[in-house]
Amino acid sequence: MTATTITDPQEILRQTFGFSGFRGKQEAVVSRVLRGENTLAVMPTGAGKSLCYQLPALARSGTAIVISPLIALMHDQIRAAKAVGIRAAAMTSADHDNAATADRLRRGELDLLYIAPERATMGAFQNLLSAIDISLFAIDEAHCVSEWGHDFRPDYRLLRPLLDQFQHVPRLALTATADKVTREDILHQLGIPLEGLVLAGFDRPNIRYAITPRKNAGKQIIDFLARNPGAGIVYAPSRKKTETIAAQIAATGRPVGVYHAGLPPEQRAAAQAEFVRSEDMVMVATIAFGMGIDKPDVRFVIHAGLPKSLEAYYQETGRAGRDGDPAEAQLFWGATDFAQARQWLGEIEENRLAAERARLNALAALVETPGCRRAILLKHFGEDPPETCDNCDNCDNPPTVLNVSEMAQKLLSAVYRTGQSFGIMHLEKVLTGQPDDKVLARGHDRLSVFGIVSAEDAPLLRPVMRTLMAHEMLVTTDHGGLALGPTARPVLRGEQRVSIAEPPKKKPRNRVRSQTPNPVGDPLFDALRAKRTELAQERNVPPYVIFHDSVLRAMASDRPVSPMEMAQISGVGTKKLEAYGDAFLDVIRRF
Repeated sequence: MTATTITDPQEILRQTFGFSGFRGKQEAVVSRVLRGENTLAVMPTGAGKSLCYQLPALARSGTAIVISPLIALMHDQIRAAKAVGIRAAAMTSADHDNAATADRLRRGELDLLYIAPERATMGAFQNLLSAIDISLFAIDEAHCVSEWGHDFRPDYRLLRPLLDQFQHVPRLALTATADKVTREDILHQLGIPLEGLVLAGFDRPNIRYAITPRKNAGKQIIDFLARNPGAGIVYAPSRKKTETIAAQIAATGRPVGVYHAGLPPEQRAAAQAEFVRSEDMVMVATIAFGMGIDKPDVRFVIHAGLPKSLEAYYQETGRAGRDGDPAEAQLFWGATDFAQARQWLGEIEENRLAAERARLNALAALVETPGCRRAILLKHFGEDPPETCDNCDNCDNPPTVLNVSEMAQKLLSAVYRTGQSFGIMHLEKVLTGQPDDKVLARGHDRLSVFGIVSAEDAPLLRPVMRTLMAHEMLVTTDHGGLALGPTARPVLRGEQRVSIAEPPKKKPRNRVRSQTPNPVGDPLFDALRAKRTELAQERNVPPYVIFHDSVLRAMASDRPVSPMEMAQISGVGTKKLEAYGDAFLDVIRRF
């Protein structure tokens, strides 16, 4: 019996996917689709969204049409689907067998067909769909349909007429990232009723969030990598920065790749393919990289600068730890990040200005909070989380909160009295009473603010500056100096308190042990991992396509001695047991 001849969802779950039960909201989503109901599923990355359309595609007659924004993402998902016995293909500009795929589609030989939104709206493709039996439409990365989403794609807006042509076919929209406004827009744009919303929690408890002021980004990243093994992504704010950071990482001997829109397509594709297959490579990239990556064993995501929004931050950090193992999300930020972001606000349409300013203020709240980072993030998405999570930098080492209102007034006064055109280095000299040539030449040693900050308090000036810039109390001039911002007046008048979180003097706890794939040092696990690498190289697939680390750990713990015992391990379905069971049982028997 093959997976395609079974219609019971529980049996498909066990036989094809190797799972004894659904996770989280999967069953609620699958049940709605099997009943033919239109649904929007908002589920965190790593919660098993793809299973929500793959399983119904096997249980319902016909072919599921999966609309996805990126070709690389389609191909990664097809490879994983084929590994468990699902008949899947794509019709894209990168596929050279589209005619043959169309023939297979007409003959009913496909469970899943992946296409881009651009192709979905073509008349010729719609004619092809009219001639086949469709089990469901799955719209992946559905936030792309909303102009309020962080990855708006106009072609997604053209999908509604296609969906309405096939009213009898259930439509399932899926996304990991959508706040309340975006969710409502997705429902409206895709014709899904409000009761069709299935909202899973946004929490990713295995990801540890840490946010640090940026001092020397290159050194800070190298130090982080020394503590964190495995594959990971570094998001840099510009193409030039990706090249610079990658060169610094390469000098340490760590495998590294570069990805940005300025590279030739074949070079980007090669770097991406190498990263997907690697277990220890660091990819340094702009935000052009990531949405198309279906790689569950990313152990960390580093931001070398401020993301565009909390939605973007959640989406980008969510690319770590999709296999459920511990992962790190590290953000390095600077005051200039906020200055550049606020300059960008001046270039956008008036009707979007308030929403974008609110998004930037939400980012400021995240980077500056002395409280739980996870709580800030989850509250943004409408949840009511606990006040502490025990898995972010502030919960690990609660910072001291300092009232720096007086220091803020001194700094703002110095900015004003020096003419609102000097940078922080000059202002520090004025405030701490250092009469260098520039200070003397401009007569700034005669100002009332000269020397009013003690040497003991001087280290607070830059953290205070970062806070003031994050909240638009300070802004940058065209020449890089500092000027009073639109929200400075209440601080100067003493009507608004300014606080900062003082980082603790303790060193951060060493989390390398929990980051390693083999935390207990079991030699059998290492042997199983070596066998996985060997099989992956033979079949030219990423190691995770064969089995995740969690499956190998279960094998090392349970030590099955027969195919029947091996089949009881979560994640070992019928197809994978047939393909790889004997090879892994041989390794276990040797121990």
